[in-house]
Amino acid sequence: MMRAQSRGSEGERVPGEETEKRTSLVDDAYAAMRANIRDATFAPGYQASEQEIALRLGMSRTPVHEAAIRLQEDGLVRVLPRKGILILALAPDDMREIYDVIIGIEGRAAELIAALPSAERAAAADALDSWTTAMEEAHARADLPAWGEADGAFHNMLIEHVRNGRMSRIMHTINDQSHRARMLTLNLRRGLDASIAEHRQIAQTIRTGDPDAALAAARQHRLRARDELLPLLASYGLKHL
Repeated sequence: MMRAQSRGSEGERVPGEETEKRTSLVDDAYAAMRANIRDATFAPGYQASEQEIALRLGMSRTPVHEAAIRLQEDGLVRVLPRKGILILALAPDDMREIYDVIIGIEGRAAELIAALPSAERAAAADALDSWTTAMEEAHARADLPAWGEADGAFHNMLIEHVRNGRMSRIMHTINDQSHRARMLTLNLRRGLDASIAEHRQIAQTIRTGDPDAALAAARQHRLRARDELLPLLASYGLKHL
């Protein structure tokens, strides 16, 4: 009996290869659209047809359509039948809900990491301290975008070291939704030094293996950030982000 060939003859399409190629194109479209939404190139409230977005990205319409469905599940866009894709804006109440989630998850993450064996705690603390140093250096040269990216990396690293897939997926979505608001208000905020000090405290409680202190430090850090950000949005009349 002859074995089935894994590759087709010249000129034939191989189903597995076609599926992989299609998945790759969708992944590329998803990454490109997500990046444009995060940096507000596709601004909140922007609406366009799938074809228009595909042209802007230099892609075909089909992967853009499938990527838009994934982004809708992430809460970043709304796919409007026969009208195209709408980039969703955030309201202050949305940010309040987002912080409620962040406070709960990041507090628990810090608590779990602080309960790990000493070698794993040390590795996590070293990574967190490294990103905090990057924040300090960016702050010293008044580079707010770099500060924001290092701050985001610190919080991503906190979740990554928990190794909890569900927690990571939730925070991935939440961080994408809140990124624009954080970056928009960076130059209005006054707590950058406080954030750096609080990050050091979180790393230290993890390094010393104190779960209760780590939970408290992570929660307090996000509570202070929330209580600083939300009044800023109100005082500047920023109703949509």
